[in-house]
Amino acid sequence: MEHVACVGAGMTIFSRRLKETGKEMCYEAVRMALEEAELELKDIDTVVCGTAPDAFDGIHMKGENLLDGCGGSKKTYMRVFTGGGTGVLAPIAGWWHVASGLSDVCLVVCEEKMSSCFPHPQSAFAHIWDPILERPLNPNLVWIFAMEMNRYMHVHNIKKEDIALVSVKNKKNALDHPSAQLAANITVDDVLNSEVMAWPVQRLDISPPSDGAAAMIFAREDVVHSITDNPVWVEGVGWCIDSTMWTNRDLYFPQYVAKAAKMAYRMAGIHNPFKDIDVAEPYDPFDYKELHHMEGLLLCKKGEAANLTKEGVTQRDGDLPTCPSGGLLGVGNPIAATMGVKACEIYWQLAGKAGKRQVPDARTGVCQAWGDLMQYGSVMVMRS
Repeated sequence: MEHVACVGAGMTIFSRRLKETGKEMCYEAVRMALEEAELELKDIDTVVCGTAPDAFDGIHMKGENLLDGCGGSKKTYMRVFTGGGTGVLAPIAGWWHVASGLSDVCLVVCEEKMSSCFPHPQSAFAHIWDPILERPLNPNLVWIFAMEMNRYMHVHNIKKEDIALVSVKNKKNALDHPSAQLAANITVDDVLNSEVMAWPVQRLDISPPSDGAAAMIFAREDVVHSITDNPVWVEGVGWCIDSTMWTNRDLYFPQYVAKAAKMAYRMAGIHNPFKDIDVAEPYDPFDYKELHHMEGLLLCKKGEAANLTKEGVTQRDGDLPTCPSGGLLGVGNPIAATMGVKACEIYWQLAGKAGKRQVPDARTGVCQAWGDLMQYGSVMVMRS
């Protein structure tokens, strides 16, 4: 199996109702990644496109539609899609194309144009429910996640104000991110006084729908050093999907993330994630999910993540910097394109290219994404 490194990355701004089409956003992200790696499109032999439901862009065959914007014309081209999990599964797909020997240099492009979905991206999920057991209840995703958040708070006796600290931290971190959509200095009271969406989820507990794109370039070991003197190596990958029926699981702990993390850590030779990981980017579409996924990533014991946040451990200058990018809560949540604030961010952190967001002496990082109906986890470990 080939040793694989990331040698460049790029991302557009994340915003609601960007004027650019999906193709144009892909082009912009690819251009930035190629410029950072000092490569040209002719140097790329394989392109992986990651993009979530076709309904989000309002078209069918979205992968094919984006092909030329991604730089995939007349090249080996593949689309991957696991909902929100695509943000880390897509770079994993880039890794496996190179690690398998199929590709020398693989470009991964993730895109989402959620403003095309009317009346709201939530409407795209109206048809994912079991027609007999669930659809008569008229659920939506916020309703389901509110149940999960409530269960998590109940099992561990976690206070709402302690969860709100995640939103405060991430939106503040995003002030240092040039692509951020909802960076802000807010307080716990701001979160607790915001509009209730479905209790206990309030407006400032949740990330915004966004448009955006991100790109990464992966290369095999014997060509890496002709591209860069500062590669970031992919050391471990993992993925897992749980039962489709969310009613069959106790929602307080994401087993699917834990199994994916164990797979990635085993491959990377990591035995104590809290000590071995220098920077983490867990998937945070809601503030409680950062805590939930920290525990799933085995970065702490079950129920401990809220205390670590309260004690400042997850701040950029803490012992376990978590979502130093600002995460989805601060930078934005264009489903698949969240690769930009997860995998791209870990690459930039380990390459020392994160600017004001830089975590000192970061050598090992983990990123994770979460998709489908509370059932899919994808994890990548990188080292510099």
